[in-house]
Amino acid sequence: MSLYSKTALLLFALSALLSFTAFAQEDLPAQEDLAAQKNLRKDAVKVFIDCNSCDMNFTRQEIPWVNYMRDVREAQVYVLVTRQNSGNGGDLYTYTFHGMEEYAGMDDTLVYTSNPYETSTEIRERRTNLMKAGLLRFASRTPLINEIDITHGDAIEQAEVIDKWRNWVFEISTSPEYTAEESYKRLDIRNSLRVTRITPDIKIEVDFDQSYTRQRFIEEDLDTTYLRSFERLENLFVKSLGDHWSAGMIWEIKTSTSENYDFNTMIMPSIEYDLFPYAEATHRQLRFLYGIGYQFNDYTDTTIYNMTRENLFGHQLRVAYQVQKKWGSISFSLRGMNYFHDFSKHMVAADLFTRIRLFKGLSLTLNLEAARINDQLNLRKGELSEAERLLRLREQATGYEVQTGIGLSYTFGSIYNNIVNPRFGN
Repeated sequence: MSLYSKTALLLFALSALLSFTAFAQEDLPAQEDLAAQKNLRKDAVKVFIDCNSCDMNFTRQEIPWVNYMRDVREAQVYVLVTRQNSGNGGDLYTYTFHGMEEYAGMDDTLVYTSNPYETSTEIRERRTNLMKAGLLRFASRTPLINEIDITHGDAIEQAEVIDKWRNWVFEISTSPEYTAEESYKRLDIRNSLRVTRITPDIKIEVDFDQSYTRQRFIEEDLDTTYLRSFERLENLFVKSLGDHWSAGMIWEIKTSTSENYDFNTMIMPSIEYDLFPYAEATHRQLRFLYGIGYQFNDYTDTTIYNMTRENLFGHQLRVAYQVQKKWGSISFSLRGMNYFHDFSKHMVAADLFTRIRLFKGLSLTLNLEAARINDQLNLRKGELSEAERLLRLREQATGYEVQTGIGLSYTFGSIYNNIVNPRFGN
């Protein structure tokens, strides 16, 4: 390239850069406007939102009159958002607002129950409106209250709500799937039915799950088909006995080719005690459940204990702990069971999930699932074939099961995160 060409190219690039800079500066507000906006935003209340299911970009756009902090230690208001399944098939969202520093003592709790017929957009808007209502009392103590317009929709005629379904909710799903290759065919069908009725005094849940899998392997001189099926009906009946106690019954019916059950049923009356009132379940709970019951097994093939059917009696104990606070959350459960005829036939399992903010910007997550298994009375007698082992067509003997994971994240930089820029986003 000649010197003239290089000089022309350099001048063109410099001209384009100056033009772009001038264009960008046209959109910049005047210095005095910038200063006014900066001072106004500086006085906005500092908020930390602890929510795993919130659309924070939408929240920042719809509520620009607060400062969104990246660390809870820098905030004046801590907002904890929790979600639980509700009796109508939707979700119950609980928003807890906790004032700190000059807002100490200004605490509030707001709830919203979504409807299963609502779209995700409608749910997002209603949740954001609830967030606005909760933050408004804090913003009203700042100069930004003069920049907020409060509006309302058209008046809604008061009418008595008549529920012809009497709190009964039904959910049906099916998912057939078929895969075909020259040497392999697979048909997979999964169906489910869920029926619930939940009121403050009673809880009824009926869950039916069914799955059927057929795999066909085609070779030159061999055509083999493997089948696996599973049906389970789970019933739960619970009656409230006050703020801390409840009683109920768990009833399960099951058939399974992989678990060697032609028919299996288990009935277990149980009682539960929560150390904290059930009304605080979205923030903390420590529940103890004890059940004692009867189990009948009709096996497809003879078991390793030379049984084709048997009647069993046993009991179980479950302990569940959960807490959600500013520093993070912990969920832990421990459950154990054994049969009365042989106390060595038992199972003990534990589940742990925790998310902890160690210090500014550093968070730790840990999940652990572990079980000590010594209650496989249903194992088939005889050796497993290679296909049964590889395709998991038959339950295999094991003494334990473990699954674990850990995560560590560290964020640093500006403590403010008010800006929304969706360009090139996912």
